[in-house]
Amino acid sequence: MKNGDSRVRGLAARAGGWSARHRWAAVGIWVLFVVLAVGLGSAAGRVDVGDSDQLKGETSTAARILEDAGIEEPASETVLVQAKDEGVTATDEEFRAAVTAVVAAVEGTGEVTAVTSPYESDTISEDGRSALVQFDMRGDSDTAGERVEPVLKAVEDVQQDHGSLRIEEIGGASMMKTFADAYGDDFKKAEYSAVPVAFGILLIAFGALVAALLPLALALTAILATMGLMGLVSHLQPMSDTANSVMLLIGLAVGVDYCLFYLRREREERAAGRDAQTALRIAAATSGRAIVVSGVTVCVAMAGMLFTGLAEFEAMGLASLMVVAVAMVGSVTVLPALLSLLGERVEKGRLPFLRRRRANGSTDSRFWTAVLKRVLAKPVPAVVVATGALLAVAAPAVGMKTQNLTLDQEFGDSLPIVQTYNRVNEAFPGGSEPAEVVVRADDINAPEVKAALADFREQAVDSGASQGPVEIKVHDRENVAFVYVPLVGGSDQDKAGASLEKLRDEVRPATLGEVDGLEAPITGQIAGSKDFNDQLVGAVVPVFAFVVVFAFLLMLLSFRSLTVAITSIVLNLLSVGAAYGILVAVFQHGWGASLVGAEGVGAIITWLPLFLFVVLFGLSMDYHVFVVSRIREARMRGRTTRDAIQHGVVTTAGVVTSAAVIMVAVFAIFGTLSMQSMKQMGVGLAAAVLIDATIIRGVLLPAVMALLGERNWYLPKWLHRMPDLTHDESPEAVAPPVARDDKNERVPV
Repeated sequence: MKNGDSRVRGLAARAGGWSARHRWAAVGIWVLFVVLAVGLGSAAGRVDVGDSDQLKGETSTAARILEDAGIEEPASETVLVQAKDEGVTATDEEFRAAVTAVVAAVEGTGEVTAVTSPYESDTISEDGRSALVQFDMRGDSDTAGERVEPVLKAVEDVQQDHGSLRIEEIGGASMMKTFADAYGDDFKKAEYSAVPVAFGILLIAFGALVAALLPLALALTAILATMGLMGLVSHLQPMSDTANSVMLLIGLAVGVDYCLFYLRREREERAAGRDAQTALRIAAATSGRAIVVSGVTVCVAMAGMLFTGLAEFEAMGLASLMVVAVAMVGSVTVLPALLSLLGERVEKGRLPFLRRRRANGSTDSRFWTAVLKRVLAKPVPAVVVATGALLAVAAPAVGMKTQNLTLDQEFGDSLPIVQTYNRVNEAFPGGSEPAEVVVRADDINAPEVKAALADFREQAVDSGASQGPVEIKVHDRENVAFVYVPLVGGSDQDKAGASLEKLRDEVRPATLGEVDGLEAPITGQIAGSKDFNDQLVGAVVPVFAFVVVFAFLLMLLSFRSLTVAITSIVLNLLSVGAAYGILVAVFQHGWGASLVGAEGVGAIITWLPLFLFVVLFGLSMDYHVFVVSRIREARMRGRTTRDAIQHGVVTTAGVVTSAAVIMVAVFAIFGTLSMQSMKQMGVGLAAAVLIDATIIRGVLLPAVMALLGERNWYLPKWLHRMPDLTHDESPEAVAPPVARDDKNERVPV
């Protein structure tokens, strides 16, 4: 409020005031919203991202051809039969008996079809010590992983009867099962650990059971509601399991943080002597407003993922955006109602072994008071040292190498199937992940098409892109043919990528390109990785520009300061750069990799840098908006800029530290998972939040603001006409201090 105006102007203040006055209605509306969202979402079901939605380019074209033709490729499986001793070859009687036993065993399960012996298909290695039994899983390829267990068991039984040979299975279904088991176990571990860890930290931060439960209750109900909304929205924008997992991660982090900001301010005002109604009104007008600004900024950052054109990213961005919006709305509506209902009972369940808060309710941090005293006394050295340290940490990011992780990079030696994958690639380079040419013609059996296919097969080998064998499978009725080309380079993505380019740029135009009306997109694992990388690289500039520009505009409108808007962007970029540097140092260069179980990875997974930028840029705004709002509030109430900086940073240090510890702890859980992609995400997020809450907000921000002085609030005259979204509240009358007894109850002075 300004000039003595007692009207509540801010949206958050109006929402908080209404909820406090109509508390049962506010709680009832929230519960009804959550129940309806879950119910409607369950009834509608969730539509997941399909193969043709995943990527643009040739991979998408190939998927579209198969969908139009009504062809569903089965999940193919391979059993490696390999001699352990040098003298044994595929022509030996024992080897032949083992191959026969494998064929009989897998056929006996009733789950497979098109079983092919290596003696029929010539899938015997050059040294004669390895052979492949190949077959397809019956039924839907998307669910083949759920049905492959009996086949795996049958192969294991054959292995037990032939100890001198190595008999192992690998393929689409078995890898699907491996990923599902590892992914599911990892996320169950993370989800089961995250909530207790967050609750423990909240319990320490508040020292009371009820106060600690409130943020968790808000976060979990926001997550439940968003799960339901994802089911509804998926009919317009398909969702995925990855999007669901990211939503859980972001929802828990921001849901707890927003509630923490609000609750700590309300408790602080009550401890300072305000009555319950006034404390709630101040919390709504200050922390509530900061939550709205922060929430909108995070939503804008998450919306950046919608510009990638990648269905998986679009799903993650939309799911994250929704959970942040739901948590934000819940924080400024149902939370004030609950606090109004509970009153002093929010302190119930106090833990006697935790140190009691000081009687005057001060939230000043002794540690940060000492740090701030030195930073504000010598801001120039503080800026130089802090910036230098962050740039040094960020330096390794200059040489960042990104790629889609291979199976051995993703899981290391923790899974047996990784050794099988390596053995197959060593014996049959490119055989486990061949390029797949999907050929569609008006008449697939026309002489010129048959000649072109034969020519392609020959030149694929002659060009050096493949060592063969190149297999062709024709679907006469659909006029579609599949050409499977093992790529030279195998699991080495750089070499296999070069072989793929040779196929696409040289072999295909010279053979299949000569036939009019013929389509021949090349897909497969290596092709999919290349198409994904190309599309991701193309999305970097528009996504970065969108997030930075809109975050800048939101900060400008919310604080009416060009300086604050610019410094917020620069500091956030420094935080993201430092996170990149830590990722490269640990996972690419291997510095300290043994501490997180990341030895030998050697690269950053392709999607992570862009994902981290969007998420971290959004989450960093949580602390920045909260701290700067408190500084601006103090400045508007008559303090000097230097006093306002000290007041804002010190009084928010406790809540920012608690919020950061929760985020770091939750993200660090992901750093303990077995999948390297999840480990990289967890370490990157945890490191960035830790840096942001300490060096950025505790040292660099106050030092920079101290140097700028009154220029912090600079706004050019030509910008004065822009909308005023500051909604400043006038100083409240300071209530007389109150004394408290040993039970933290108020007593007459």
